[in-house]
Amino acid sequence: MSEIKDEIILRGLKEHNLKNVDLNIPKEKIIVFTGLSGSGKSSVVFDTLATESRRQMTLNYPLYVRNQMPRYERPHADLMQNLSPVIVVEQRPIGGNSRSTVGTYMDINPLIRLLFSRIGNPSIGFANDFSSQSSFGRCPECGGYGEVIAPDLNKIIDYDKSLRDYAVKFKPLSPSGWQGNWMMTCGLFDPGKPIKDYSEEELHLLLYGPREGERAYAPFHTKHGAQNAEWDGLLPRFMRLYINRDISKLKQVSQDDVLAVSTHSLCPTCQGLGLNPKVLECRINGLNIAEYDQLELPEILEELKNIKDPMGESIAQQAIPHVKQLVDMGLGYLSLSRKMGTLSGGEAQRVKIARHLGSSLNNITYIFDEPSAGLHPEEVDMLIQMLKRLKDQHNTVIVIEHNLSVIKVADEIIEMGPGAGVNGGEVVYQGKLEGLKNSPTATALNHKLKINKNPRDIKSYFTINRASNNNLKNISVNIPKNVLVSICGVSGSGKSSLMLEAFTERYPETIMVGQGGIGISNRSTLATYMGIMDDIRATFSKETGQPAGLFSFNSSGACPICKGKGVLTPDVAFADPVTIACEACDGTRYSDEALSYRYQDKNIVEILDLTIDEAINYFKIPKIIKRVHTLKDVGLGYLTLGQTTSSLSGGEIQRLKLASHLQKEGQIYLIDEPSLGLHTEDNEKLLDVFQNLVNRGNSVIIIEHSLNFIAASDWVIELGPGGGKQGGQIILEGTPEEMLNAETLTAKWLKDGVRKHFT
Repeated sequence: MSEIKDEIILRGLKEHNLKNVDLNIPKEKIIVFTGLSGSGKSSVVFDTLATESRRQMTLNYPLYVRNQMPRYERPHADLMQNLSPVIVVEQRPIGGNSRSTVGTYMDINPLIRLLFSRIGNPSIGFANDFSSQSSFGRCPECGGYGEVIAPDLNKIIDYDKSLRDYAVKFKPLSPSGWQGNWMMTCGLFDPGKPIKDYSEEELHLLLYGPREGERAYAPFHTKHGAQNAEWDGLLPRFMRLYINRDISKLKQVSQDDVLAVSTHSLCPTCQGLGLNPKVLECRINGLNIAEYDQLELPEILEELKNIKDPMGESIAQQAIPHVKQLVDMGLGYLSLSRKMGTLSGGEAQRVKIARHLGSSLNNITYIFDEPSAGLHPEEVDMLIQMLKRLKDQHNTVIVIEHNLSVIKVADEIIEMGPGAGVNGGEVVYQGKLEGLKNSPTATALNHKLKINKNPRDIKSYFTINRASNNNLKNISVNIPKNVLVSICGVSGSGKSSLMLEAFTERYPETIMVGQGGIGISNRSTLATYMGIMDDIRATFSKETGQPAGLFSFNSSGACPICKGKGVLTPDVAFADPVTIACEACDGTRYSDEALSYRYQDKNIVEILDLTIDEAINYFKIPKIIKRVHTLKDVGLGYLTLGQTTSSLSGGEIQRLKLASHLQKEGQIYLIDEPSLGLHTEDNEKLLDVFQNLVNRGNSVIIIEHSLNFIAASDWVIELGPGGGKQGGQIILEGTPEEMLNAETLTAKWLKDGVRKHFT
C-alpha cells in the first residue's frame, strides 16, 4: 500500500477575492506565499487556513467553554482537510497597555520576582511584593506609575475669561459638560465674572473647595428634579476623577487630554521606578530588582548564571531559556523594563517569535506575517535560521513574505496573483525556486539594484543638535531639505528615536506616516476614509433634490432589515456564527429608495463598485478626481471606492494613510518603512510617488531597510553601529554611490546587491 502523503488539502477557496482556489500544502516544510500586495495571500493563509484550524480547535471544548472563547465563522471553501493546530505570529502591534514590558510579555518578570523573594537580601515576603502593582510593592507617592502627575492651573484655567466663556479649558469640566454647567448654575460662583476678578475667598472655593472643616452644598438639577450636591473644588475634583483612577476606563476623556493640562515629573521617592523604597533595599549579588530590570539582556544572562544558591539556581534555570531566546533573535540590546508599546514593528514581531520558540510542541503549523518587516538585511539571516529550526522540530512553517532572501530559502513557493484586488485571487505558481518564471516575483528576483548616480543638489538642511532621546549619544546631524533621504541602520540603532522623536519635536509641522493602524471598521470604506464620500453624497443630493443622508448606509439610506450592514448574523446560541448576505438589499446595505436615484446613469452602489482606475474617468468633479488620483499614485488603483478598510492588507493600509496625507501639500514628509507589506514591483510605484513629491518642492525622509529605496535616495544617513547601548551614533552620511566605499553594515549589503547583478 502506497504511503499517504501528509499535506494540507484546500479546495474551492472563495474568501474575499479568491477565485475558487485549490491548493495542496506539504507539511514539515517552509512554504512562502508571495505576490503583489492585495493578491490574496492573507485570504488563503489567515482568512481560510488559520481561521478554520482555530475554529476546529475550539470544537474540542465543551459548549459552555466555547461560548467564552473567540468564535470563528467557517471560511468560504468547499473542502479543508488535514489541518494541524496553528500558531499565528502577526505584525499587529502588541496591546498598548502602558504597564506591559518585555519582561511581563515574555513571562520572565514573575520568575525574577520569585528569585528575589527566595534569595534576595534583606528578605521580603512574597514574590508579588516586588511588583509596582501590589499594595506593598508600589511606591506610596506615585502609586506605582513612576511619575507624579499634577494638574497645572495655568493650563486648566484662563484667568481672563469667565466660567461662561470657557475659563476652564479642560473639556469635561467646561460649560459643554454637566459638571461645568453645574458650576455656572449652582449659585456659588458668578458665571459672567472673569476669574481674575474673583476675591481670594471665591477663588479658593472655586479651585480648592471650602476651607478645612467647612462644606459647600449647591443645588444640582437632574431630570428627577433638584438635588443638593457637595462642591469639592476644581483641583480636588480633577485629581479624584482624572488622575487617581484608571483613565483608560473613562469613555469621554483620553489620557492625552488629561496630560495636556498636567505636569508630569519623575517621582522623587522612587526615581521613576514605581517601587516602594523598602523593596529596592533587597539585593542579589549587589543588584536590586529595578537594576535587574534595566540591564541589557546579555548582562542579565550573566547575573542569572552567577547564582549559586541551590533554590535560586533552579529558578534562574527556568528564566535563562526565555532571555536567551530574545538574545538569539538579535534583541540583546533590550532590557526587561522596555515598554512593549515603544518597540518598532520588527522588534515586536521578534519578541512574539521568541515567546513561541520556547515551546516544545511540534506538528504545529506556524504562520508568519512578513517576519522580515523592520529587519536590516543583516538580521534577516537570523530570522531564516529560526524558521529552519522550527521546521526541523517537525513543524510546518508558512510565511507571507516579499523579502527575496526569505523567498530563496523556501522549500516551496506559492505565488498569488496575477494582479491585486479584483485582478488577483489565483495561484500563478507553486513549486521550487528554480521553476519560477514570468511572474512579478520572478522579475523581482532578477531585479538589478540601481544606484542613484545623479543625486539632486543639496542647498539647505534641517538641523538636529545634541539629540539624546532614548539611546542617542548626544548626536547632531544635518538632514538635507528638498531631496529624498533614507535613514537606515540595524534594529534598535536609534532611527525612530532620531526621526520620530527628536526630529518631530524640532519640526512639529512634519507630516508623519507611521506604521499604526487606522481605526478599522466594516462601516469604514476607502471613500469615507479619503473624504470622497461626502462629496459623492452632496453630488447625489444636488442632482436628485433628496437629503444627503439618503445616500449613506450609516444614515437614512440604510437597508431597514440589516441596518446598513449588508449581512445578517443570526445569534444562534452554542453554534458557530454564520454571516449571511441580507436578502432584502442583496448585501448592498442600501434601501430600495436610496437605490432608485441615479447620477450619470449609476446608483450609489454602482458608483461604490467602481475601481479607483474607473472612477478617474467617471467623475468630473475636480476635488474628487484629485483625491482619487492620489490613491492611484500610491498603487491602489485596483481597489473599489466601497471597499471596507477592514478588508485591506497591512501594505494597503500604509499606502492608504500615505494617500490621505498626500492631499495636504506639506513641506516635510517623514515615512516609517514605506516598503512594509510591499512587493518589489509595488516599491517602484511608491518610489515614483516620492520622487514626484520631491520634484514638487517637498522634503521626503524615509526610515527604511529596503536596499531598493536606499539605492534610489539622494542622501543616506546610517545609525549604529549596533542596537541599544551599542547604537545611537551616526556612522555614515553620504550619497548611495559614496556608500559603495564605506564599511558599514548597510554598505556591505548594498555592495553585495550591486555585485550580485554584475558578476
